[in-house]
Amino acid sequence: MAIDSINPRFAILREITHRGVRITPRPMDENGVVLPTSAFFGDNTFGLRQMRTKLPAHVYASLADSVRLGRKLDSDIAPIVAQAIKEWAISRGVTHFTHWFQPQTGLTAEKHDAFLGFDENGLPIEQFSGEQLIQSEPDASSFPSGGLRATWEARGYTAWNPASPVFIDEEGGTRTLCVPSVFIGYNGEALDEMTPLLRSSDVISQKAMALLEMIGDTGVQRVVTTLGPEQEFFMIDRGHFALRPDLVMARRTLLGAEPPRGQQLEDHYFGGIPERVQACISEVETDLYKLGVPIMTRHNEVAPCQFEMAPLYEETDVAVDHNHMVMEVLKKVAMRHGLQAIMHEKPFAGINGSGKHCNWSLAITSDNSLDGMNLLKPGKTPHENLRFLLFLAAVLKGVHKHGALLRAGIATSGNEHRLGANEAPPAIISVFLGRSLTQVCDDIAAGKTGKGSAEQTMLKLGVDKLPEVVQDNTDRNRTSPFAFTGAKFEFRAVGGSQSIAFPVMLLQAAVAEAIDDITGDLKKALKTAKTTGDAVLAVVQNAFKSTAAIRFEGNNYSDEWVVEAKKRGLPNMRRTPEALQALVSDSSRKLFEHTGVLTKPELDSRYHIRLERYNKDLLIEMHTLQQMVDTQVLPACYTYFGDLSGDAGRGAASGINMQPLINAANTVSNLITALQKARTDLSKVLTKAEALHDDIVAQGEIISTTGREAMDAVRVVCDSLELTIGDSYWPLPRYREMLFPV
Repeated sequence: MAIDSINPRFAILREITHRGVRITPRPMDENGVVLPTSAFFGDNTFGLRQMRTKLPAHVYASLADSVRLGRKLDSDIAPIVAQAIKEWAISRGVTHFTHWFQPQTGLTAEKHDAFLGFDENGLPIEQFSGEQLIQSEPDASSFPSGGLRATWEARGYTAWNPASPVFIDEEGGTRTLCVPSVFIGYNGEALDEMTPLLRSSDVISQKAMALLEMIGDTGVQRVVTTLGPEQEFFMIDRGHFALRPDLVMARRTLLGAEPPRGQQLEDHYFGGIPERVQACISEVETDLYKLGVPIMTRHNEVAPCQFEMAPLYEETDVAVDHNHMVMEVLKKVAMRHGLQAIMHEKPFAGINGSGKHCNWSLAITSDNSLDGMNLLKPGKTPHENLRFLLFLAAVLKGVHKHGALLRAGIATSGNEHRLGANEAPPAIISVFLGRSLTQVCDDIAAGKTGKGSAEQTMLKLGVDKLPEVVQDNTDRNRTSPFAFTGAKFEFRAVGGSQSIAFPVMLLQAAVAEAIDDITGDLKKALKTAKTTGDAVLAVVQNAFKSTAAIRFEGNNYSDEWVVEAKKRGLPNMRRTPEALQALVSDSSRKLFEHTGVLTKPELDSRYHIRLERYNKDLLIEMHTLQQMVDTQVLPACYTYFGDLSGDAGRGAASGINMQPLINAANTVSNLITALQKARTDLSKVLTKAEALHDDIVAQGEIISTTGREAMDAVRVVCDSLELTIGDSYWPLPRYREMLFPV
């Protein structure tokens, strides 16, 4: 019998070596000439650019104001907008529409409705009303709500977010109109990720405008937050993926011995992208460009078979929608190429995991020269740099006060493996500013401001020349979870598979509260200061002094930093259940009460949902690992052990010295015994954890400690067995095969 007939691993390896590359033609014009990206960018979206030519001038102006200034859509224009959208969609072969929203699953959701309707004579027509555009009632009662509503309370409403363009999803030969929406309950409670994010954007705009007004910057219509999320992911052959129950069930390998070669040669980072992957990513980019997603870079990441795509900065709510599109299109297109895109934070042990670096900033929307100004970018005048220092101080205050909350925002079962590892920021939240900017903050905090005016002081400190030292400030500290990079902060600790809406919402709420505090401090300082500049310097001096603990320029991976952080009073929460407790702390409750971003029931629901999700993730992993041991690892080991024992017995009967085989058999026997014990211990923990299903806090505690330890113990023995038994006996694709395809 051929060996690959009893071991599908070898059959897959043989098949992979003969696989070709799927080539997808780029979009062409009617003459067969390949179009530049700019010619088809946004073809599958109906945003402001497309609406300008399809809508009456007054309707377009009203809609544009809603998008630009974050205002509610005028219901009077909704029917006109809906008619234009319907005509555009039908002309492109669309038959159904859906309100596309983001429930608290970390994914997106949709329910498709046909354009098909019937007139008063019973004749078929296409219809799409203003009411259907603005709002829908999808029920969606089975999504996690964390106690916000019971399953029998089915009313859940979706409502269009006009700031995010509608788009066409092309899949399986069908086209569906997707209307980006929020998802709320019958009483207006936020059931999704987007609603709180939009609230946080509104409140940070209100607080920032009040602060700008106080320092003399008038005419500001709105302050928007901008976001550019870099997406890391792994790409492996789908045949290998299908043969790994752990990847299928948990999206990470629960066992697997490290190969002799991993990433230590540093030969994958920025190397040539493999042809199959290049073809896949090129098709992904084409689909995303049609959807108006501005992907700008692609490259190999540090780990083998790991890659990254990064977009241009956009307004935050649009960037969140677009990041979901990136993940969905990646997964969908990869399957067409016989590949599997994996976004999990740590799918393979011993090599880098995947993060989602969120580059975040603040910008002004105005009817004057301030329009488009980045508030976190140093300027060219003393006033511009005073404004920059003021908002820098607000960010530092927000992160310092609510560092534990930000840690809770990135607390997931997958990120728990990544945070603190060699390639990822640690579980301790700190801020990196760069040498020059740190020196400025330290000098101001130390009172080295002299007795002159604010302008003289800034000249003395070199603050009036900040643009000349931007290069120093952009020399990123890759170990920092929250690093200033010249005109923005890079929130590096967010996990690769996460919806970025939640952690960014927490950041924005924290900074909004801090801006409000700064505004109050400035109002008091203005009563005694000679000038506004003097008052600003006094306020930022106090802020830089009080937030010194959160600023760290060194190696966040070092053991010394753990000790130092403890001295500074910074929390170090390595386990997810522990970190999630910060969501319901007194300071967090006060933050959300003050900002209005989340009500108490909404906040409690998010804690409950995230802890329950963590528990479910780990229970799935424990069950999967137990089944893999029972049905794959142990049977393979028994077969190998039996063959060794049989050969040793037959050889001994012939008078041959079979001690080498006996030694090998004894080694395998001891490992099998150890695995059986570790598997039994895992089963006991699993039974105990499942019995606590009515107490998710206690369940999370046992899962994150004893459960993790039991899984690790099983893995250690399994990995030893993988490196001990014969290669032809091992049923699972090995790391060397998945990560180094031939």
